[in-house]
Amino acid sequence: MLEFRDIDISDKERITAALEYSQFMGCEYSFANNMAWKRLGDSKITFFNDFYICCSFRSEDGIPRFFLPSGKGSYKDVIAEMAAYASSLGKPLRIAGITEPSLEMLKELFPDSFTVDTDEGDWDYIYNSADLIGLSGRRYHGKRNHLSQYERLGAEFSLMTENDFDDCITFSAVEYNNRTYEPDHSFIAEQYAINTYFNYFGQLGLKGAVIRKDGRLIAFTIGEGLNRETFCIHIEKADTQYSGIYAGINNLFAGACAADYKFINREEDLGIEGLRKAKQSYHPAFLLRKYTVTFK
Repeated sequence: MLEFRDIDISDKERITAALEYSQFMGCEYSFANNMAWKRLGDSKITFFNDFYICCSFRSEDGIPRFFLPSGKGSYKDVIAEMAAYASSLGKPLRIAGITEPSLEMLKELFPDSFTVDTDEGDWDYIYNSADLIGLSGRRYHGKRNHLSQYERLGAEFSLMTENDFDDCITFSAVEYNNRTYEPDHSFIAEQYAINTYFNYFGQLGLKGAVIRKDGRLIAFTIGEGLNRETFCIHIEKADTQYSGIYAGINNLFAGACAADYKFINREEDLGIEGLRKAKQSYHPAFLLRKYTVTFK
């Protein structure tokens, strides 16, 4: 029977090997994300042979939400183990983060054995790196204007170092404390995630950048290589009183850290209308559709 526990920095080598083997493009398939955001869904991990399994135990209906295992081996065997574990809890097996190729694989292995659902708010926005770096063509005319506004600020962009960590944490805490509405669990989990990123920045292999105006931090971002073709943006925060600041941090970080990757994953919009409009305005190459299956 599978035994779940908290993820730890000591798991990085084994988990990274499994992720590297599978080359999944979804933002869930990141050791840094799994470790940083574990409080959001009360996530736990386990291993089955050469497979890495992550499961979120916080859900509205009380059904644990597994993510499709990454790694090497028989999916029929590992999913049978997951089903046995779910059954021991008196719950059906539910697996999320499934992209279309993986969904077809499951249909072949387990025909007519599960229902399929999807939520557009969970789909990842995937961009061509060259588009976000070059901002070429008529469709990026508005973004080039925003970038020009940023350039007129006279601000300074630089890659992130340890000397920036405290200012970034303070920046995030001030934003959190200045919210005009009652923070929910996700906002609290975000503060934990941000602190985790900085506490283990080097060990997690993260890259980051900051923008300062007259020495004061006004924007920062963090990302990492997700697979051999994809760079993923995990955090992007900026002071919107400065015109063009988001265009600046987005474009300059892409050019500095993602130029060697074909794609940039800017993660999901969570069904938030403002966030959806912002992500769509950068004209994604495609949306990475993700499905959730519930076994009967």
